[in-house]
Amino acid sequence: MSETIFFDLDGTILDTEKHYRKCWVEAANALGYPMTDEQALSLRSLGRPFAIDRINGFFDDAEAYAKIRAKRMELMNKIIEKNGIELKPYAVETLTELKKRGHCLAVVTATDLERTQKYLGSLGLVDYFDQLVCATMVEKGKPAPDVYLYAAKQVGKKPSEVYAVEDSPNGIMSAYNAGCKTIMIPDQTQPDAKLQKYIYKEFSSLKDLLTIF
Repeated sequence: MSETIFFDLDGTILDTEKHYRKCWVEAANALGYPMTDEQALSLRSLGRPFAIDRINGFFDDAEAYAKIRAKRMELMNKIIEKNGIELKPYAVETLTELKKRGHCLAVVTATDLERTQKYLGSLGLVDYFDQLVCATMVEKGKPAPDVYLYAAKQVGKKPSEVYAVEDSPNGIMSAYNAGCKTIMIPDQTQPDAKLQKYIYKEFSSLKDLLTIF
């Protein structure tokens, strides 16, 4: 039976969240904003306008987000230039097999379309996906449900007919609030008891998806 499976990008397919986590803190502190690691973790998959409000709120400064994000992008670009884009374990093998089995695959991400296409293109992964859906295409990013609701429309499915593979709390809540069946493959932190209530399945790696699809 063919299923529709949506994948988050950073932290789920790409092993980039560990760098974003570090770069948020490094960028903020370089500019005189004392961001903690815990605060950086809360930004995973957080889309606009929530990321803007949260970072500006951290420091009670309406210019903090724009300044820190620009510096973070500079630092992140240097890492990518040096190391390339790293994949999560079993990403290629899992996507290849899921596609072979006839499933509809899409990316649903907080990353903008240009960078999504660039990252996936550099890895030769664009053709695995029937749709690339980004939070910049909707009014509100994750954890609001907008991006998953929009993605479901793009593939002609009801949200309840879709599985969403995510690595972070913000991503899980976005998919759950849209009505999708959520699958969490944790990255950086494990789900707490509260988040567990919103998770349909939890796996340790992408290859585990092949046990149910």
